[in-house]
Amino acid sequence: HAIEAEALETGTSNREARILAKSYANEMVNDYSHSIVRGFYKFLTWLWTQLYDGVEVHHFERVRELAADYELIYVPCHRSHVDYLLLSYVIYKRGLSIPYVAAGDNLDVPVLGPLLRGAVAFYIRRSFRGNALYTAVLREYMHTLITRHTPIEYFIEGGRSRSGRLLPPKMGMLAMTVHSQLRQTNKPVVFIPTYIGYERIMEGGTYIGELKGKPKESESLMGLLKVGRKIERIFGNVHLSFGTPLHLSEFMQKFEVPANSLPADRTDTLLDDKASAMVDNIGVKVMQHINKAAVVTPVSLLSLVLLSAPKAALDEEICREQIALYQGLAQQLPYSDDTVITDMTPQQIIDYGIKLKLIERIPHILGDIIQVAGKQAALLSYFRNNILHVFILLSFLAALVARNGRIDRRRLSSIAEQLYPFLQSELFLYYPAHGLAETLNKKLDNLVTHGLIVELDNGMLSIPESNSRCYQQLQVLATPVEQSLERYFMTLALLAQQGSGNLTENEVVDLCHLLGQRLSVLYADDIPDFFDRALFTSFLGALTRLDYLQKEAETGILTFDQRINDIAHHAKYVLRPEMMQILQQVASLNEEEIAHAITEISNKKQRKFGRKR
Repeated sequence: HAIEAEALETGTSNREARILAKSYANEMVNDYSHSIVRGFYKFLTWLWTQLYDGVEVHHFERVRELAADYELIYVPCHRSHVDYLLLSYVIYKRGLSIPYVAAGDNLDVPVLGPLLRGAVAFYIRRSFRGNALYTAVLREYMHTLITRHTPIEYFIEGGRSRSGRLLPPKMGMLAMTVHSQLRQTNKPVVFIPTYIGYERIMEGGTYIGELKGKPKESESLMGLLKVGRKIERIFGNVHLSFGTPLHLSEFMQKFEVPANSLPADRTDTLLDDKASAMVDNIGVKVMQHINKAAVVTPVSLLSLVLLSAPKAALDEEICREQIALYQGLAQQLPYSDDTVITDMTPQQIIDYGIKLKLIERIPHILGDIIQVAGKQAALLSYFRNNILHVFILLSFLAALVARNGRIDRRRLSSIAEQLYPFLQSELFLYYPAHGLAETLNKKLDNLVTHGLIVELDNGMLSIPESNSRCYQQLQVLATPVEQSLERYFMTLALLAQQGSGNLTENEVVDLCHLLGQRLSVLYADDIPDFFDRALFTSFLGALTRLDYLQKEAETGILTFDQRINDIAHHAKYVLRPEMMQILQQVASLNEEEIAHAITEISNKKQRKFGRKR
């Protein structure tokens, strides 16, 4: 059907369209070779011992239990090019069939491309929107793999995260998986959300550069072989944690999508509204389950502590106590049963960070100081962001108490519930909004138990004594949430200052990206969080979904009402007055500055597009 449609649309013959479809298939299919797989296994066994102190695997038993009776779809987060090989290596070493991995065709480079194709990879184009024939061929290939019970792996984020946070899910491969299952059910499909966590990443330097606006480096054999130079460097441990499996049949029951409801012989049948809504829900649940399976490593814990301190430095004793506090908070009230917390002692964690050359100890007669090593702050923000979701609500509650001195528990919950949807959207938090009050109360009780918050009569919450160690710990814990709320406030200030109906969503994201770059350099030690486009896009998406923003279909112009200011009003309960003033000033652009910025951004995009062509 797709071939006939292609021929009709392009005015070519069916034979020519069939030849084109065959070329698409040859372009993508895996060419499995057992000898290549064995060769990779021996090479990678050697490579991991050179690069890493160890490869730690968590919760693999749940995968083994499902392997015989289910079609396994591995959906890992995407941190590094190493992910492709690492996950396949772990699965192969434990005696299960390795999955066929959907790899971007940017990796199909001379020499390396055919080797990967002979091992685990099948290649797909980075973008094929509007190419109906290519889509049909890829759907049919996916359907063939699934009906032949071949495990499959794809990175649901679509690309590697440059910030350490999860990226919004891309639903294309997920929809094709569902499409196949609705055409023909052999084995039931189960998704395996997989968390991958590093303590150093090879691409770290390029990630920071790309976030700052440098062109993305295209993959080549020489570029990838640069890894060889780094083999003598220390990369610590790498962690793979397999999250709670998600059964497609349960989603089909929830959304009332019947099995075998699509024609078995057609690739072009569209999913109906129920099935499309189900795909979207699966995508979000996968991301939430990846985060639930997070591993709080020594490096991510150190990063969270030190980047929350003034000048990214702490007295060593205070640093040990803050690490112990975070471990205690995370263990006493776990983010999830799947979340893994490092069992190193605080002193071992500090010594480990020094060994990896990420932090350094400054000797001092009054007590040694632990600080982030030179130029490592931006990279450490990546590892902090890997686990930010585990501590973000604790940080948010700490900030509400710390910035107000005293606050009524009910008032605190009300503010938290207003702003929670934006944090949930950004960090894929799994707590449902309808049960949030109970979650908040448990976390408040956890902070009270550790002495960071004092509970007074009549539901009032208070800070500890201002000269106490608990007060200092509260201030450090309150810091991580501030950057998210500062980005929200800056975006809202820009919208309010420019007015409803004047900017498109893309223009707001571009302007916020520029403002964030400027703010980061001037006030925030050049931390990339302030200028990550994905975070601004996520925030605007949440505002639209909650109906605070409306987008005109034809022009993309954003419209809104007074409620935008109402959200911004809540920021005063968390952000310092001087920071709010800085954000207001940064976001205050006149018409000439707006026009100039939009023109420059447009010219830059055109130059970038020209280079790609």
